[in-house]
Amino acid sequence: MLQTPSGGAGSGTAARDSGLMSIGTVLNVLRDEFPEVTISKIRFLESEGLIEPQRTPSGYRKFSAGDVERLGHVLRMQRDHYLPLKVIREHLDAMERGEAVPLPVVGRQRSGDDDAPQPQEARTVARVGRAELLAAADIDEEALEEWESYGLIAPLEDGAYAAEAVTVASLVAELGRFGIEPRHLRVMKAAADREAGLVDQVVAPLKRHRNPQTRAHAEARTKELAALTVKLHAALVTTALGVRLP
Repeated sequence: MLQTPSGGAGSGTAARDSGLMSIGTVLNVLRDEFPEVTISKIRFLESEGLIEPQRTPSGYRKFSAGDVERLGHVLRMQRDHYLPLKVIREHLDAMERGEAVPLPVVGRQRSGDDDAPQPQEARTVARVGRAELLAAADIDEEALEEWESYGLIAPLEDGAYAAEAVTVASLVAELGRFGIEPRHLRVMKAAADREAGLVDQVVAPLKRHRNPQTRAHAEARTKELAALTVKLHAALVTTALGVRLP
């Protein structure tokens, strides 16, 4: 468990007297266990609702011991259990409510003493069958085949689909109700591929690192960058259109 430094008498600030820490101090505390953590990462986790540090009248973040402990839990579950942020948030919120909840299993798990990198294929990927995809997105075979021809949706090697394909299919269908055809969406697919390539380029050094912990961090960094990319893309589109989303 992460411990907050104790403030001495005469520290000169109310924040220190009350045991609160600046984001820089939190970074130094966390880096002992998480050498790859950054201030941007901490801010991102705050924006995703994982932590809620206090703010001074001038807007500076001040973290309690509980905030730092929660951050440690979040980073540990990302690193050791490869859990998405939504699952981590729900798990921690349930714990704070006093509920006895088992740790969700999403993907591969790290063994305690195994420093050998796990093969990429060993991770469990949430997937759906073709019939499930058709039913979930409320589309027919003809529509799915057309979307596949434009590369909007693609099956995995075993013929199943990643669970995210349901979201893609539902959105493509929704856009179709506005007269936007699959062929019009090729530009979006091309842009998404370029953005994914940029993220892969950024995390490539982590994936090649000799330290297995650093390599494991590559997946968490990929998810973080992907979320930021999606937010930027949405902001750029709304700015270009001169509208504001609700």
